[in-house]
Amino acid sequence: MTKQISSTFGRHDVEPDERQKRIRQVFERVAPRYDLMNDLMSFGIHRLWKRGLARRARDGAAQTIVDLAGGTGDVARLVAGSDRTVVVCDPSLGMMHAGRSQRGNGGLIWVAGTGESMPFGDASIDVLTIAFGIRNVTHMDVALAEILRVLKPGGRFLCLEFSRPWALIRPFYNAFSFTVIPRLGAWVAQAPEAYHYLIESIRRFPDQEEMKALLQHAGFTEVTYRNLSFGIACIHEGHRPHAD
Repeated sequence: MTKQISSTFGRHDVEPDERQKRIRQVFERVAPRYDLMNDLMSFGIHRLWKRGLARRARDGAAQTIVDLAGGTGDVARLVAGSDRTVVVCDPSLGMMHAGRSQRGNGGLIWVAGTGESMPFGDASIDVLTIAFGIRNVTHMDVALAEILRVLKPGGRFLCLEFSRPWALIRPFYNAFSFTVIPRLGAWVAQAPEAYHYLIESIRRFPDQEEMKALLQHAGFTEVTYRNLSFGIACIHEGHRPHAD
């Protein structure tokens, strides 16, 4: 049976249960305009990043693919195909409801779950993707262990996330993030606090090499990363070790 539990980001000076409650409320509020906000915040570039992630995830036939923190299903739709099973797994029922009301959902499966606790059997998933969601988990080490658990031996983990931009553009990127994005959140989504949370979660997230080290420490092998748009975003990849 699907577990309906939540994943969070936000302040780190409050108890995990309280953070879960706050961030779930935030996502429920912004769900109807979440995709529009992503387009405005990134000038549409996030769609190119997600297509790159999807191309890597589609590398293989007859796969079972889970898009964790899949929200409205934008990545899952890019990955979907007649030769594979694609599952959207997210803690926010509001986000998934917004996604299911859109066209082009043929074949997608929608389930509730978090990075720390997914309703899938051991070694049952070929590829697990997550786009801009890994920084929202409450306990990174628990989430990475859970991802390893559900992946088949040799299975791939693909993580698209904001990262540390190149030094030349960093001042401009920071100025845009801390001034423009919260104002867009107030204007378009009527939820400026949600986008203050988003920016703060990006600021706290490990950079490229730190995230690589976390994946290796968690037990992933063949860990690599590829910078996108001067390091503003990054695709991390790791594999569950093959069985002995």
